[in-house]
Amino acid sequence: MTTLSGELNAVGVLRGGARTATERAVESALDAVAQWAGRAIRYQPVHGGLQNENWRLDVEGEQSPYFLKIPGAGSEAFIDRDNAHHAAAQASALGISPKIAHFDSSTGIEIIEFLEDYRACTNGDMKRPEIAGEIIRLYRAFHGIDPLPCTKTIFDMIAEHHDQAVELGIRLPRFWPQLELEYRTARDALLAGGIDLVPCHNDPMPGNFLIAEGKPMRLIDFEFSSNNERAYELAVMTTEFFYDDVRTAECVEEFYGTYTPELFARVQVCGFLADVKWGLWAIVYAQLNDGWDYDYHKYGVWKLRRALSRTSDQRWGSWIGSI
Repeated sequence: MTTLSGELNAVGVLRGGARTATERAVESALDAVAQWAGRAIRYQPVHGGLQNENWRLDVEGEQSPYFLKIPGAGSEAFIDRDNAHHAAAQASALGISPKIAHFDSSTGIEIIEFLEDYRACTNGDMKRPEIAGEIIRLYRAFHGIDPLPCTKTIFDMIAEHHDQAVELGIRLPRFWPQLELEYRTARDALLAGGIDLVPCHNDPMPGNFLIAEGKPMRLIDFEFSSNNERAYELAVMTTEFFYDDVRTAECVEEFYGTYTPELFARVQVCGFLADVKWGLWAIVYAQLNDGWDYDYHKYGVWKLRRALSRTSDQRWGSWIGSI
């Protein structure tokens, strides 16, 4: 770590000592940061990222460490880097996200402040009502920023991933035709009622929420952000973490400042859309990047199956009819 005098402790790899292709990629990224030219820098991996390679940086002369993010292979198929940077910059200006030290639009490499004493949320944390409340607070603040350069609704995302699957020759599950029919019904109902378009983060992975004792939660990783349907922002969270109807209703009231059956229905339908979107995404990502020790294809099929199961709820028809 960096001492208060700015001197470097002997933790991590010292720049110039790269021994692997991954470490050489880190040093290449560091060499592109003009303000750090000639400075000693030590770097060490930060584990937990799904798509990216993450590193802690301790820089000679700096009082605080930094966080380096190098995009993973294949991620460019899903991410508008300039839009993500625009979103991160606005969130940072609001004080809900770390400060940005460096961004390379050609590679998507980003360096931000490393938040000492903070840790990433876990799946267990996401079950705690106070954590959900903090996330909703961040979302409500983020929804108030200026519109993002990229407008990509949940329908655009699903269409994009479906097209990618077709182009890659991916065989979709046998139940896809039935699921697609239900999807089109939900899409048409939401479009007929009108989209509530706001800047959305769109990615409630626990690691995107940083917490520390006695400090406010911080939001990171804006790679999937876009102008999107407001209800989707809440729905993808309540769906991802298996909130029951009671907990979801509480979140609806906190998120909107009121509760109505129509808002609850809107979130439920958007939860269905969230599973369709992330199911297709996982199937495509499994094809684009086989370097992960995780079965993304199996995960994607499960997501799609769960989406279809939601349509078996006896309230599904009334939810569709009320939005």
